[in-house]
Amino acid sequence: RNLRDIDLSNADLSEATLTGAVLVGADLEGVNLEGANLTGAYLYAADLSGANLERADLERANLERADFERADLEGADLEGANLTGADLGGAKANQDTIWPEGFDPEAAGVTFGD
Repeated sequence: RNLRDIDLSNADLSEATLTGAVLVGADLEGVNLEGANLTGAYLYAADLSGANLERADLERANLERADFERADLEGADLEGANLTGADLGGAKANQDTIWPEGFDPEAAGVTFGD
């Protein structure tokens, strides 16, 4: 599944199965990925600004340099994900969001709801 540089902005991909998908540099601005399975996906430098990632499974995904500005990460599972250089400024999360071990979401600019 090589979707490199694809434009899926504002698409509804809720509950989609994209395990291991290659989405390098993809435009996913405003996309609805609620409940989607992105386990092991490669999202290097992808634009996920304003995306809905509620309850999305991003375990072991490569999110290096991805843009999560204003993204909704409530209940998302980011266990083992690579967030090196990712922009999480203004992203929102909650107590159900699972972060990679040792990652400090508040220091990265994530805001927490209830």
